[in-house]
Amino acid sequence: MAAFMVNGQRQEVAVDGNTPLLWVLREHLKMTGTKFGCGIGACGACTIHIDGKAVRSCAMPVSLVEGKSVITIEGLSADGSHPLQKAWIAEQVPQCGYCQSGQIMQAAELLAANKNPTHEDIVAHMDGNICRCGTYLKIISAIQRAAREG
Repeated sequence: MAAFMVNGQRQEVAVDGNTPLLWVLREHLKMTGTKFGCGIGACGACTIHIDGKAVRSCAMPVSLVEGKSVITIEGLSADGSHPLQKAWIAEQVPQCGYCQSGQIMQAAELLAANKNPTHEDIVAHMDGNICRCGTYLKIISAIQRAAREG
């Protein structure tokens, strides 16, 4: 049994402690906004926050989140009003959209720590979150917009 907070709600799941958090979120808790990409923590599609830090949930055993606070894309904003979500729409970032929840969660960590990141700060922080459609310039623009308007 693993017990932790997800998007402000206490959750208890009866799973093997080695089960990746990604599968607990998607299969047991039905929070499908977090995506499976590579399964080895290399692409960023599964990025969520644990105690405010961006983490790859596909490589995180659920046993390591016991007693911690997890925020998924569903918990970033109940109504899509987070500055990053609004900026993503305004900048028309998504093409296929598959990586977007991970991109937004990675960017949210940056903006929580740095309200006015430079272009270089953004590029460095987002390194490792892969967008197969290549919308990197739009992602950077959206983060800059969220920083300005947030």
